[in-house]
Amino acid sequence: MDSQINRRNFFKGSALLAGSAGLLVGANGTAYASGEPIPIGQAAPLTDFAAADGVEFRNGLLLACEEINALGGVLGRPLEPYFEDTKQMGDATNVQAVQRLIDRYAVHAVINGYNLGSGSAVQDVIADAGIIYMHNDTSRGHGALVESDPQRYFGSFQTDPAEIWYGTGLLKFLKSLEDDRSFSRPNNKMAIILSAGTYASNIANTVRDGAAEFGWDVSLYETVNVPISEWGPTLAKIRQDPPAVIVVTHYFPADLAQFMIQFMNNPTPSLVYMQYGPSVKSFRDIAGEAATGVVFSTVIGALQDEIGLEFERRYKERFGADAGHNSGMQSYNGAWIWATAAAVAGGSGEPGNDAQNRKVADRIRSLIFRGVGGTTRFTAGAQDVYSYPGSVDDPSLGMPHQFLQIQEHTAEPDLIAPWPYGKSAFMLPPWMKG
Repeated sequence: MDSQINRRNFFKGSALLAGSAGLLVGANGTAYASGEPIPIGQAAPLTDFAAADGVEFRNGLLLACEEINALGGVLGRPLEPYFEDTKQMGDATNVQAVQRLIDRYAVHAVINGYNLGSGSAVQDVIADAGIIYMHNDTSRGHGALVESDPQRYFGSFQTDPAEIWYGTGLLKFLKSLEDDRSFSRPNNKMAIILSAGTYASNIANTVRDGAAEFGWDVSLYETVNVPISEWGPTLAKIRQDPPAVIVVTHYFPADLAQFMIQFMNNPTPSLVYMQYGPSVKSFRDIAGEAATGVVFSTVIGALQDEIGLEFERRYKERFGADAGHNSGMQSYNGAWIWATAAAVAGGSGEPGNDAQNRKVADRIRSLIFRGVGGTTRFTAGAQDVYSYPGSVDDPSLGMPHQFLQIQEHTAEPDLIAPWPYGKSAFMLPPWMKG
């Protein structure tokens, strides 16, 4: 099948994407992806404990490349993706994987999901190569580094908001549940459970530091070692002094599933909030019925609107009914932003061609991109993304901090906030009814 037929069929089957793709198509004109390929790379945890996400990051980039190539690639040059495994992640492993992508394949851009670590180590490798880096480490460390030397780190972009918005967003969300009387706290106690590491700690600390403003008393603040499968000691403390809300900022899906299984053996009348992990399908697979009622949030994910649902359909058609499109959309979104900016800038640049890549970076900064996860608009200086409603109150100018609830463990979670994206009402968890 030739590329012209690919393009025609792509638009026919994905009309809702055409609006987001219009800028790319306009820059490409009549060009078709038949020129010299542009190598792009991804460093992802394809094996070990985060492989459930890593495989989806790979799938997201593959799908984006296929769709972008169907529309002419970048000015007629098709994208050719390469992958390196970050395994258990960490700064040293992440840096090595990205360096291999540059040394072996001369990639013009690195487009990742997330990797554990400081959130600021890979940027030096990218800066030395003078290329573009799109990632979802969800770390305020990224912004601090870019702001410290914007000329050196011109090409590093975090395509979602920093993790601190999880904490402030949760406190506002809980208030909204109380304001509309869908949740009434039995007491003012809040238990916070976190894992060691900057990411989970930053979120937990933000919740703890802001709790009093919303009338909460932090009755338990417990750090657990991970991976963890035995939650007995922590649950014993919760059962001894039941809180109104349990906040878990650790995010490994299998660990969180075990928490719910063991919690449901003797549940307390507490609302359970978990950060990100339940968005991965393996959480529901492991927890089963114990997952029903859990509330979680993500600062990046596919919306349950026309654009997001159409993406979900294409993603699962390509990778299978059980594929995790909410994880895959992270690298998918980053690839579309980069390709669009590169086409508008007159092309991408190879390692060492930082002059051309600075033009690409300028176009990225100027974009307000409406993708499957809402609006991506980069903050000045930090080059991460505005969060709605956390840092902006206009849904067209920030990426929505999505709150979801598992209301049926065999189905996709229900999006319950924020307005105007929410599709379902909050459901009182089954262990709190009666």
